[in-house]
Amino acid sequence: MSFKEVTLNDIREAYQHIRPLVIRTPLIESQHLSESLGARLFLKLENLQVTGSFKARGAANKLRSLSSGERERGVITVSSGNHGRAVAYVARELGIHAVICLSEAVPVSKVEEIRALDAEVLICGRTYDEADGEAQRIQTDRGLTMVHPFDDPLIIAGQGTVGLELMEDTPRLDTVIVPLSGGGLISGIALAIKSTDPSIRVIGVTMERGPAMYRSLRAGKIVEVEEEPTLADALAGGIGFDNAYTFSMVQRYVDDTLLVSESEIAGAMAFALEKHRLIVEGGGAVGIATVLYGKVKELGERVAVVVSGGNVDLSTMFRIAREQGVLQ
Repeated sequence: MSFKEVTLNDIREAYQHIRPLVIRTPLIESQHLSESLGARLFLKLENLQVTGSFKARGAANKLRSLSSGERERGVITVSSGNHGRAVAYVARELGIHAVICLSEAVPVSKVEEIRALDAEVLICGRTYDEADGEAQRIQTDRGLTMVHPFDDPLIIAGQGTVGLELMEDTPRLDTVIVPLSGGGLISGIALAIKSTDPSIRVIGVTMERGPAMYRSLRAGKIVEVEEEPTLADALAGGIGFDNAYTFSMVQRYVDDTLLVSESEIAGAMAFALEKHRLIVEGGGAVGIATVLYGKVKELGERVAVVVSGGNVDLSTMFRIAREQGVLQ
């Protein structure tokens, strides 16, 4: 089977394709982090995207590319939460029926947000991988179009539009730090950035608990990892043994990958709330944690961190804020 290589032109076309459905998110300088680093540190606020995460970009590009017949039959996806919400939102806007398969591990708040978007929500198994298997069975039975969370050229190109905006808004970047899960976001961003300026470093960050892409990269092949409870639930799940795009793209375009602990993720969430009045979910805070806890020694003079999402249950956010001393 042959696969279409994702190109910079695909990302540029995606940018025009998705504009009616997503927003160009703000880029702000974090004075607190800039002062501590002795460099300029910028935050790309995808937590302020229309569905609370970057996932709306890829979903918009994929669904707007469907044929009329595919739209009529409907779509299906599996998700750890944010992708499902994005697909549900875009499908509703385009009048497409969407089936969203979730595992029991997805937070209740994310499940309810997806249901509120008129999607058909199915809880399928204990883990992401179990939900994925059920989604594939349902796809075959009902003739639906699969909207893959990350390993799809249209999804990757949509997520890569974050990279285009970064390059336009922050010239002369030295380093870009991106949350890492299945690799759709970082593949697209890294392709956009490296195609424009190969000297810019791209660093992926994920959690210590069940880091599938991280461990696969170090093994030199796709490996299965056990899914564990984590504050970064948006980054949970495997990358698939049939992975056709993101594993090789991360190998090719990403300079380094790092892990952060649960306590560091919590600290970064609390930092974003206290210093910037931003609600950031665990998966969206891993890049901030990397800088806050000095995981990279040589970042250069201009650094961008992608804050990928803000869909965290408020009770969890307030608990972390109290534990970290932000709230009394």
